[in-house]
Amino acid sequence: MLLLALDTSAAATVALLADDAVVGRFSSGDTRSHAEVLAPAIQDILAAAGVSGADLDAVVAGVGPGPFTGLRAGLVTARTLSFVWDVPLHGVMSLDALALDAVAAGAVDAGSTFLVGTDARRGEVYWASYRAGAPQGRDAATPELLDGPHVGAAGTLPPGVPLVGRAASLYPADVVGVPAFAAADPDAVSLGRVARSRILLGLPSLDTTPLYLRESDARVPGPRKRATA
Repeated sequence: MLLLALDTSAAATVALLADDAVVGRFSSGDTRSHAEVLAPAIQDILAAAGVSGADLDAVVAGVGPGPFTGLRAGLVTARTLSFVWDVPLHGVMSLDALALDAVAAGAVDAGSTFLVGTDARRGEVYWASYRAGAPQGRDAATPELLDGPHVGAAGTLPPGVPLVGRAASLYPADVVGVPAFAAADPDAVSLGRVARSRILLGLPSLDTTPLYLRESDARVPGPRKRATA
């Protein structure tokens, strides 16, 4: 199964996977240049692998939660490529990728409850609660989503529950971070592995409706005020 996965819920990240093997990958640490770097990265990865878009079995897109501009850039790109190449499109919640990373690395105990939290800016966190599956390693079972996703202040998260993701380094006084993943963001490799697992199990994928979780700051202007004499 040849999958192209991309996520722009935090950093821009792209991966090409042949079954479980990583054929190519790209990640940018800049969270404000998704639209500029995404298409060239995809083009370079496919060219280096010697494959075309039509060779893919599916495109996988992270649906967030994430900020408006970055998330839109990834989802519009994924939808466009899926349409042009005429290949299926699968959505995956971006936090699921981080959850799988933590379980595969053995950073959380099998059967335990843990949180995944990423930067929502404005002093807030995108988060969800999971139960760790087993076994560990690349074939780790996809963690079970228990609650979420939500957005809120770090101090409002369930207290004392280990947290995986960048929120741990941003709000160390409010959460119990998992050290190995205290600065981690969702990665396209794990996003693709979550999607592949669900496809093989015959489980339904998400559509690509973005998980913004809060309203846009943009507002339609109201009627002009009448000038008074």
